[in-house]
Amino acid sequence: METLKTMFMGYIKEVAGIAKAATVIRPDNVYQEADKRILPYLDKMVDELILPGSGVQGMEHLEALLDRAEAGESCLLALEHYSNMDLSLFSRLVRLASPRGQALDDALVSIAGMKLSEDNPVVSAFASAYTRIIIYPSRSLASLDEERRKAELLRSNAINRAATKMLLYLRGKGRVVLVFPSGTRYRPWDPSTKRGVREIDSYFRVFDWFCPVAFNGEVLHVRPGDMMEDSVSPDLVLVTAGPVRSSSEFREERRAAAEAAGIEDKKQAVADGIMAILEDMHRSAEAERLRRLEALK
Repeated sequence: METLKTMFMGYIKEVAGIAKAATVIRPDNVYQEADKRILPYLDKMVDELILPGSGVQGMEHLEALLDRAEAGESCLLALEHYSNMDLSLFSRLVRLASPRGQALDDALVSIAGMKLSEDNPVVSAFASAYTRIIIYPSRSLASLDEERRKAELLRSNAINRAATKMLLYLRGKGRVVLVFPSGTRYRPWDPSTKRGVREIDSYFRVFDWFCPVAFNGEVLHVRPGDMMEDSVSPDLVLVTAGPVRSSSEFREERRAAAEAAGIEDKKQAVADGIMAILEDMHRSAEAERLRRLEALK
């Protein structure tokens, strides 16, 4: 099986030569506008990896969310997360699915972990194809030893304060914020990566509406180590969007259920709730994906 680096070496060299992405994140550069020169390369990579029958289910829900955003309401997309190509797949497939797909793609602002910008300059270059607010994830801080964690705490706080300020500034300005509730790509050897992070509760607290999005099919497979060594293989990919829901109502439902069950950590209950929705959507969509795959034979 080929790796991301071996299959797309030609694209990698070209993108590395034109990208100007910041590789050190500071409070003054947490917001980064998309470099649209990079997007065509990612579109080509997606086109080479997706099989016929790939597409979007529930595009009407995504369009309904965009309508609300354009009307000045704050809107959130909550996506499953399996690989560093999830955003590329979502972007490409919604643009192919509907004339409104381009407007949705233009409105997107993704919440991205610092690792995509700082760990590998090639990954950073490709990530710069999309508009992002960059955060210092709690998982990254928790993984450090005590001495390093103390040294990084001030930096992480400063970066996350700046990111929150920008996030609140963009609310109601026609943008759709895209977030991965798990906070990281799912790694089959680490079940904890399938669990939602507590911080997702704050997004539901400050946004008016949200739309859950499930992913089925994998063209990029996570491996330990360098992200450019992730393996690639063609697959039929389905993006499934659920109905738009009130963020506050969902949040209160989950917190009330946690209270009734004697669960103290209400933030985690909200995170677990959105992950349960995504898991149910994923299981339902897989039957349709397998039907489409069978039709290709």
